[in-house]
Amino acid sequence: MEQASAAADDERTQRRRGVLYPARLPTFRRVDPPLPVLNLVRWFWIPEWDLAEGRASRQHLIAFPALNLVIEHGSRIPPGMVGLSGPTTQASSRDLYGRGWAVGALLRPAAIRAFTQDPRSLADDYVTLELPDLHARVSEAMRSSEPDELRHAAAVATFTTWLVGQVPEPTEEALLANRLAEIIDLDREVLRVEDAAERIGVSVRTVQRLARRYVGLTPAAMIRRRRLQESAERLRLDPTLDLATLAVELGYSDQAHLARDFRSTLSASPSRYRSDASE
Repeated sequence: MEQASAAADDERTQRRRGVLYPARLPTFRRVDPPLPVLNLVRWFWIPEWDLAEGRASRQHLIAFPALNLVIEHGSRIPPGMVGLSGPTTQASSRDLYGRGWAVGALLRPAAIRAFTQDPRSLADDYVTLELPDLHARVSEAMRSSEPDELRHAAAVATFTTWLVGQVPEPTEEALLANRLAEIIDLDREVLRVEDAAERIGVSVRTVQRLARRYVGLTPAAMIRRRRLQESAERLRLDPTLDLATLAVELGYSDQAHLARDFRSTLSASPSRYRSDASE
């Protein structure tokens, strides 16, 4: 029981990573996946916004190394919009206008091949999908006059039913890819590809193949993404944190290595980011 509770705490903590400026978020909620899609979805996420005329809200992310399937509705969003967002290699941003919402599913690796045979082809891309029925059903739930919690639960239930009918039962290899992604995201002691291979009991070559087929990034890039997410979160939450100490704790060879990694992905130094995040 204690181990299960600790794992749940790690998962909840991990969900806060990736958002670079959480104070600038619109109303935002993450919903646990129902049992039928536990192997397919990490969580569902639902932002809603209502901005004054002429105003915009820019959202900055270091996205998780995964694909997202997103139903969208709102100002400057094409009617019936359903998008598939590929894995990103850099920090990304999105401008929100007017009034709208989105219902997204952070997909586990085991769900990916129902949507693409090569997730590498979607790196840093966002493609539209012709899924009018899915959009209509989720929109109906989101337009309900029920309280937010009930609207969101209905939207997630509808999305879940659609996924169950669309995605085949995961293979053993796909479930192993899930395990790989989970280990890399949650185990801070996984600093090298060899560490990940050891944790799941396979060869480095197998780890590389799983990442290529089910994530679209190299396992080294997945590890790097987790370290960058955590470094940004800790800098934001602790303005006094020493950069050299942080670098050591996250497995960087030195502070300069952390700074280079930070700049190459966020186009800002750790110090500049910490200053911006505190505004």
